[in-house]
Amino acid sequence: MEIHDFIVVGSGCTGVMAAQTLAERGEKVLVIDGGITDDHYASLLPEKNFSDLRRTDDSQERYFLGDNFESFPENELGTGAQLTPARQFLIRETEKYLPLVSENFSPVESLAEGGLGGGWGLGCCVFSPNELKKAGLPESEMAEAYQVVSDRIGISAANDDARKFTAAQLRDVQEAPPAGPSALSLLEKYASKKNRLNRNGFFLGRPALALLTKEKDGRQPLAFRDMDFYEDAGNAAWRPAVAIRQLRKKSNVRFESGWMATHFSETDDCVSVHAMKIGTDEEKIFRCRRLILSPGVLGTARIVLRSMPGGGEKKLPLLCNPYTYVPCLVPSRLGKKMPEKDFGFAQLSLFHDADGTESDIAMASLYTYRSLLLFRLIRETPLNYRDGRIFMQHIAPALLIAGIHHPEIFRDTQHLFLEKSTSTLTGDQLHVNYRRGDADEEVKRREKKYVSALRSMGAWALKTVRPETGASIHYAGTLPFSAEEKAFTLHPDGKLHGTKNVYVADGSGFTFLPAKGLTLSLMANAHRVARGVK
Repeated sequence: MEIHDFIVVGSGCTGVMAAQTLAERGEKVLVIDGGITDDHYASLLPEKNFSDLRRTDDSQERYFLGDNFESFPENELGTGAQLTPARQFLIRETEKYLPLVSENFSPVESLAEGGLGGGWGLGCCVFSPNELKKAGLPESEMAEAYQVVSDRIGISAANDDARKFTAAQLRDVQEAPPAGPSALSLLEKYASKKNRLNRNGFFLGRPALALLTKEKDGRQPLAFRDMDFYEDAGNAAWRPAVAIRQLRKKSNVRFESGWMATHFSETDDCVSVHAMKIGTDEEKIFRCRRLILSPGVLGTARIVLRSMPGGGEKKLPLLCNPYTYVPCLVPSRLGKKMPEKDFGFAQLSLFHDADGTESDIAMASLYTYRSLLLFRLIRETPLNYRDGRIFMQHIAPALLIAGIHHPEIFRDTQHLFLEKSTSTLTGDQLHVNYRRGDADEEVKRREKKYVSALRSMGAWALKTVRPETGASIHYAGTLPFSAEEKAFTLHPDGKLHGTKNVYVADGSGFTFLPAKGLTLSLMANAHRVARGVK
């Protein structure tokens, strides 16, 4: 019977970061993950600029629209609706293997190799001391962990008013990529109205991104081809696949891909991880001395509820950032030519720190809109398709999309539990109830302030779109950190209370969910937890 030193469940951003930390100190690590990959579109995507492909490629409809028209979801506002055909593999098989029922919560989960990190927007933000305290994370340990992760993945940022909210304390950060004309227009007007905007709590600047502008470890700098929503040629964008390739070369790391961990059991010196084979539903048990769970917050909740005494009746809390997106028009850009060289990631970040304490910050990421294609927006216009197409072609150069995230706290009306089901492979399904009540009114008031601030900088809001709850894809808090030994909580070091050798390295322990881009903090916490496991 083979017993591994460590098993890490999950190969997403947090899983690979934990595995890398363990591997670098010489531990023998087994990584279990769903392992689903794109076996279709990667070979169809030429390494050319978006504009060149649109002009010259006779087969472009295959990867832009999809061989099965994947770009036309039934519900444009549904969670995951903006995934391009080449990214659809990220959510393949989730309805079958990760069943979830809810009237008011529509999350995105993944069984793919690399998890949802395969479609991550690359935003990197360091939590402030007040945000760390509210989230239950130790400031000094996280400061060190942030730098370790930054050194591994490579981050670009600018020295501007956004920097204190993103990468202020990080060293060896690369230069931000050049901003596009719409972003430059807003930055110019921001500079002229900076004092008033700052007094109202608004700070604008370039985002910090896990995106290279200089070569690093064999990865190439950003090529400005504007195909970022379709492929990762050159690996300028850090994704878990970068770490997975590195880990596969190590003699002390092994991957068991194609398996979904369902639950665990524990003896004094061994943890047994029960798993199901994706596709065949075969069952298998893997054994280890230390287990680190990191399949994502909802996946971890399923595993823990199935494994711990009383899990069948337990309701767990849940945090999810409220999210709204606001299409805006920059009139000075109407009818102008789109830049030949561009990129699809956020061009600007607009932070709102109303009281100046950096404890209740909201964040808007501003994107230009081209490579996701105009047909996704035409149905939102009050025109027929023919006229709408002509209209949108003229306004596309002036279009900015502001995605606004808000911080979130615990409420009694936000929880999940496992309910039995005879129709699912695991015999259960996750049930989520997420109601914010009057808290949504505060969100709307803050969004009005955002609309006003954007208008003062020359970006006029066209409408406010509120996707289904869960669309932020920022989840946390199901097993809150607690120094007290309580069931269904985590020790601050990540150990699951009530177990001897089971740890959690994703965001399950967070006791507050800042609005800032979450992934860098998730990876820093994963490194922190893995480093502390002996």
